[in-house]
Amino acid sequence: MAHMQNGEDKGNAPGRGTAVITRTKPKTKKPSLYRVLILNDDYTPMEFVIHILERFFQKDRETATRIMLHVHNHGVGECGVYTFEVAETKVSQVMDFARQNQHPLQCVMEKK
Repeated sequence: MAHMQNGEDKGNAPGRGTAVITRTKPKTKKPSLYRVLILNDDYTPMEFVIHILERFFQKDRETATRIMLHVHNHGVGECGVYTFEVAETKVSQVMDFARQNQHPLQCVMEKK
């Protein structure tokens, strides 16, 4: 029994065989998605909203017009759905651009 106390019994040595036990599949979590919304106001021109949708959300003229009319008629419209960082960037780009052009347009994001 003396030889086991000297650490010659490799079967119980720390670190042996643990690789298999600890190797688990990485859990791939889907990133949360956020809706980017434009809110209606009584001052921002419709044409400016269309321009924003084309410029920052790559919408064609017809789609941009449809979204703008939805904002106009329902008070809010969805520009697109993105990951957090992209949504955040788009919101700040739109808000900065609106302010530069002296429009009170509001653009917000909400978790989908």
